[in-house]
Formats: sequence, C-alpha cells, structure tokens
Amino acid sequence: MTKSLISIYGFCHTQNINIMASITINLRNKPNKQGEYPVILRIVKDRKSKLISLGMSCKKQDWDTKKNEFKRTYPNASQRNRVLLKLQEKALKIIDEFSLEDIDFTLNQFEQRFRGKKQNAITVSEFWKEKIDDLNKSGRTGNARAYKDVYNSFFKFHKNKNLVFREITPNLLDKYETYLRSKNNTDGGIGVKMREIRALFNDAIKKDVVQEKYYPFKTYKVSKLKGRNIKKALTRSEMRLMEAIDTDKYPHLLDTKNYMIFSYYMGGMNFVDMMKLKWENIKGDRILYIRSKTKGRFSVKMLQPILEITNHYKTQNRFTDYVFPILLKDNLTPLQIENRKHKTLRKFNKQLKEIAKIQRVNQNVTSYVIRHSFATNLKFAGISTDLIGESMGHHDVSVTKAYLKEFEDKVIDDAMQKLLEEPQLKYAS
Repeated sequence: MTKSLISIYGFCHTQNINIMASITINLRNKPNKQGEYPVILRIVKDRKSKLISLGMSCKKQDWDTKKNEFKRTYPNASQRNRVLLKLQEKALKIIDEFSLEDIDFTLNQFEQRFRGKKQNAITVSEFWKEKIDDLNKSGRTGNARAYKDVYNSFFKFHKNKNLVFREITPNLLDKYETYLRSKNNTDGGIGVKMREIRALFNDAIKKDVVQEKYYPFKTYKVSKLKGRNIKKALTRSEMRLMEAIDTDKYPHLLDTKNYMIFSYYMGGMNFVDMMKLKWENIKGDRILYIRSKTKGRFSVKMLQPILEITNHYKTQNRFTDYVFPILLKDNLTPLQIENRKHKTLRKFNKQLKEIAKIQRVNQNVTSYVIRHSFATNLKFAGISTDLIGESMGHHDVSVTKAYLKEFEDKVIDDAMQKLLEEPQLKYAS
C-alpha cells in the first residue's frame, strides 16, 4: 500500500513541469470537535493551494506523516488507505483531463470536478469572485476593481448569493436597473454595470458554466443605456483659462495644473500612464511609452509646456524613478499601484472642478474632458479626422492614439504644434 501511494505522488511531480500542479494527502493542522484531524487533499497550482476535505479523520498518533497514510493502529487502515489511493488517482486523472482539454484550470474548477459538482450549479457569486481573483493575480487590478464594484452593487440589490447564471433573466436585469435608478445612477453608470455583467455572463458561457440559451442580453439591450450627459470638450479659450490658474495664489493646485497641462499637450495622455511615467521614458526631446490599457507604443514630441513641467519635477530630486510625485515608492505591487491611482485620480478630478470654478469655466471638467479636449481642439484647428480620431472615451474602441500611431512622427509633431497656436476658427460650444 505504501509503495503505491509513493509512486503516484512521484508521478504527480514528474507531470509538474507541464501542468504546473501537484497534489498531496495529509492531515489538516486543526482538529475537529472530536479532537481528530481531518484528512485533506492539498492541490498546489501557480503558488496557490486549496485544501479539500476527504471526509475522513483520525488521531495524530494514527497517521504516518512520512508515508501520508493511516497507520495499522487505525481501524480498517488497509481499506481506508485503498480509498486514499483511489482519491489520489482520481485527482491526477482530473489534472490530466484538464491538460488534454488544454484548459488552464483554476483551483475552484478542480474542486468542482473532484467533488462531481455540476457546472450549472456554480453560483454567480463564486464565479464572479474567482474572476476578480484571477484578474488580481494577472496584475489587471483596474479591471478587478471594476468587477468588484459591480459585484458589491449587484449583491446589495440581490441578497441571495446562491443565485446561478440561468436565474439572471431579462426581468431580473430590469429590476436591477430600476434599483440603480432609485440610487440616482445615470444611464451611463447603469450601462457600465450592465456591460460588466454581460462580460461575466459571456465568460461563464465560454467556460461551460451556463448554456447559451439562458443568455439574457438578447432581450435586455445594454445599447439603450447611452449616456445622456455627454462630456463636452473644452474650447481652446476655456483651456487657456484653465492653464492660467494662479498657483501662487492657489499653491495646492500646482500639481493638478501640471498634470492637466501635461495630459493635454501629450496628446490626451491617460492619467494612469502619466502616473507610471519614468525618467527613462524621456529620450532627448521625445517621450516614449507604452499605454497601459492598449499596450500600444507611442512617441510624442515634448512641446514647451511639457519641457517646463518635466524640468520642474526634475529639480525635486525625489528618490524614485517616476516623473510625477504620484507613486511615491518604486517596486509597488499592482494592487498598491491601483489603490494609489484610485485615490489620486479622485483628487485630480475634484481639483480640476475647483480650477474650473475659480476660472469661471462653466463645464464639468474631468480628466476625460481634458483628454477629449485635445482631440476636439485639433479637429477645430483643421487637422484631419483620420489623424486624431473622433473620440478618446474610456469605453470607446476608437481611441485617438490608436489612429495617431499610424502616422509618421513628423506629421503628428506638426499637428500637435497647432495646440500652441491661436485658433483660426470659431469653436463649437
């Protein structure tokens, strides 16, 4: 019996190179109410482990810690050890099946197969939490936060966390929409949440958790939730007013003013990309960087306002590689970076509104509006729509920089220079 268990455990390790998973059978560290220690199967994958109870337990003195099996002192030890062997073989077979199906399985998926749990019995809450965990593990903390925010919102509305996917019906989505409206959510905000749920449902279909026939978004149309509060771009004269804020009089707004100007004259640079910008990204009179969201590579010439801002932060001699005093330490984890971004972006948007109020700019100014203003002002300066794109929205596929990267640097440089020139055309309000 002992020999069989050892050989199977060794086989698991030989497969470890390919499947990146291993299993062992052992006792749980904590005893149960009867003072016995539950026998568990531990699976380790991607440096994470899960413990699965095997429905057996014993006293510590009845367990062989070297051979990971019951000692002869335990009643029916031979029979119980044969059961352990079968369970271990079952676990290895499941891992092999995942490998043959070319599935990079999660620990929860393994447990579901091991326990014989039907896919359609997986709850929405379980699947959603696993999605959030996977996103965090892969460093996609921004997406993880978005999924978590919608998760919290949805389960404040629907208290039952035993909900399964086939129970997400068009009628339930209508009721959730009504709930969100009662909480003063706008069409745009509701649309964001519904798109997250739709993406989650599509992922569940892809992973055979729910059948496509239960897909509720064929009836419930997310497209109806187009934001009515269209974010306006600032005209060039309004942008000039924002740039003219007196930071001697309002010193607490200096960084926000600099971030605003930097984003605008860097072609509507996203806040997260500014936050992550390092001194090594500056090469001569150009800034070279990879956009976090699209992974596109960009090379932008530094106009005079950009040169002045980078020189200002260069003199601070901070002990980090970052250009701006947003990430205050090097080697932060993705989650720490995401938390810092969330906090500082909220402050940035709040202070943009403060600048607008002081300068009597009658607009709801946000980081999005500053980015959108870059594209709009180039358009009204006579630059081709093919060059600058129609929109720089967070949820639009047509992001201006996706168009800009198709053109030669000289063409882009000449176009951006027009941001410094006085407008020749009257701007639309």
